[in-house]
Amino acid sequence: MKSIAVFCGSRDGASPVYKESAHALGKVLAEHGITLIYGGATVGLMGEVADAALQAGGDVIGVIPHFLKSREIEHKHLTELILVDSMHERKLKMSELAEGFIALPGGPGTMEEYFEIFTWAQLGLHQKPCGILNVHHYYDPLIALFDQMAREQFMPDKHRSMVLTDVSPEGMIRQFLNYSPPPVKTYLTDERT
Repeated sequence: MKSIAVFCGSRDGASPVYKESAHALGKVLAEHGITLIYGGATVGLMGEVADAALQAGGDVIGVIPHFLKSREIEHKHLTELILVDSMHERKLKMSELAEGFIALPGGPGTMEEYFEIFTWAQLGLHQKPCGILNVHHYYDPLIALFDQMAREQFMPDKHRSMVLTDVSPEGMIRQFLNYSPPPVKTYLTDERT
């Protein structure tokens, strides 16, 4: 695996453990020779994961829309900074560059990015792993919601198994390296699994 996109908050969060985990993820990616693809900002967990990867000698590619360049304060020391015209272009470019996707804690923007890329995986638009780094139990309610979706038959078990979760960056990378996507979803059969 050569590149992973990280979706995460433009804030630090209430606990220092969020920033520490972003730092640990950036460092682990660099140590594995994996290029970090992210939103291109210097603020919050976004800046922390990028700085850690750079400090550990890794490559970091940021993708940021023109209108957010000043708001999120683009990172000026990246391997590459790609400017795009919209949030849609940002997500598309990140999806093209990345071979996997990890969500660190974040707000609605992080959720929107994760859910879109995960939905694309369910539909077979890509076969890349999508992971949730469950730092400080932040994503426990979301993981419980995925379980509820499966129980109530709004998500087949094979798609529930695509929701990769871990509490450590190393554990997540191991899951990514062993990931095998399920067959592509179809409505042409009465398949329920």
